[in-house]
Amino acid sequence: MVAPLYTTASGLLFHAGKILVVTIGLPARGKTHISRALERYLRWMGVKTQVVSLGDYRRKILGGTQKVPPDYFTLGEKSPETQELRKKVSEGCEKLIWEFFGNGGQVVIYDANNGTRKARLALAQKFDKAGIHVVLLETLCDNKEIIETNIRSVKISSPDYRGWDPDQAVQDYYKRIRDHEKYYETVTETTWPFIRIINVGEKIMVNNIQGYLQTRIVFFLMNIHNKFRTIYFARSGQSLIEHSYKADSDLSPAGWEYAERLKEFVLERRAKSLEQRGLSPQDRKLVIWTSTHRRAHHTAWPFLATAQASNIAEGLPMSSSPEPSSMLATPGQHMVSKIASPVLNVKVVEKPQMLEINPGIWDGLSPEQCKKYYPEDWERFLKDPYAFRAPRAESYHDLSVRLEPILIELEKEQEDLLIIGHASVIRCMLAYLIGLPASEIPAIEIARGDLLEVVPASYGVHSKAFHFWDGPGRRVLGDSDVGKNENNFYENYAEDTKGKRKVDTPIPPEGDLAGV
Repeated sequence: MVAPLYTTASGLLFHAGKILVVTIGLPARGKTHISRALERYLRWMGVKTQVVSLGDYRRKILGGTQKVPPDYFTLGEKSPETQELRKKVSEGCEKLIWEFFGNGGQVVIYDANNGTRKARLALAQKFDKAGIHVVLLETLCDNKEIIETNIRSVKISSPDYRGWDPDQAVQDYYKRIRDHEKYYETVTETTWPFIRIINVGEKIMVNNIQGYLQTRIVFFLMNIHNKFRTIYFARSGQSLIEHSYKADSDLSPAGWEYAERLKEFVLERRAKSLEQRGLSPQDRKLVIWTSTHRRAHHTAWPFLATAQASNIAEGLPMSSSPEPSSMLATPGQHMVSKIASPVLNVKVVEKPQMLEINPGIWDGLSPEQCKKYYPEDWERFLKDPYAFRAPRAESYHDLSVRLEPILIELEKEQEDLLIIGHASVIRCMLAYLIGLPASEIPAIEIARGDLLEVVPASYGVHSKAFHFWDGPGRRVLGDSDVGKNENNFYENYAEDTKGKRKVDTPIPPEGDLAGV
């Protein structure tokens, strides 16, 4: 397994050398989406990685489509002005690549069309002579629906088409694609390793892949897609015994109320989000992941109860799961709605890898008690909250290793996903998605009563936080900090990271985290 901060004495990972991944493909084939996703994964592994985007660089120095010559996006014969501009952009991108490698970077993903054999051959030879491993990454797509979706959801919203009529922007972009198709040459050369991805993950072909790091790149690319989905994060409800890792206690009465409110808020927010995209919640499945602790998977029961009630109202077969029925009959569970609602297609999956971080002998102790009984360990903890491991405990690094298979499943999942989990687990998963360095994971505040919404996109992720709960379990009496339990701080507290940037996730409703 791989996790952050595993580096060698050379400062590079696995002695794999420096790698230039050259993307190849016609416009709207998913190159940018794949490049950004791969960058996120490699950075999570601890590999110093950067995407150099020719399109971003061109917009930075030349502006949008309106500010370049008409023949700029066509291949073949060009005016002297266009030739000079294209040369300026190309040389500028190459300079960025050399600078990143010169400053200790290990992997550069060059996000550009590179559609002619002559152009990519010259580029590859230049870096190969400098001892940099070159990997060609070609993306092909013959699925018209994927191409159309990519154009409408990504390309026409770029600065190139700011202020354009959407339909006119689509037609203009199709014209750009047709111009490139006249000169595009698929990869047939076998001089360097190459990876060919068809229809953004439908099929993958590899040639001459060498070494561990290149193999990890292939493994990751086999598990991604670019279908629209939303990922939600929420903490589990308050349990009867909050301060103990070992006590697998059930939800408290307030915890059951929280679970019901979470269900209502998620369904309401999800319906609103899908309707804005012209989609129906009834046509899409909601997948819920929880840990195997009772307080986590019991927080998902109201979703199952609502799904069962809606199926009964629609005359559909009842779920074979016994939980919703027992939940309706359990004293104190009167908050479950018995009113018929639209059909809810929901699936709950328990994952043992998502158990909270193990505090070891610090289980149930307050910060003052840890400092008193384990002064030396406490000093080590303050110096490096990410790598510190209390006796018989897990560090956040250990937790990151444990969660890596879950992150791959996260990339594979194509349905809307709600993750009901523990603060430590959500910290790691959220840091992976929004691209935070490992050292900042312990600093992320995850308050009970906040729903975090993450939408993966081609140019990163769009993230928001929504506040929906102020009841018991959110605040500790006399404590000014939300979501913190004095006797379970190892799991619940966001620790000081000594001047590093701190992420404030519990923010006012509709607050935007995309700039994190």
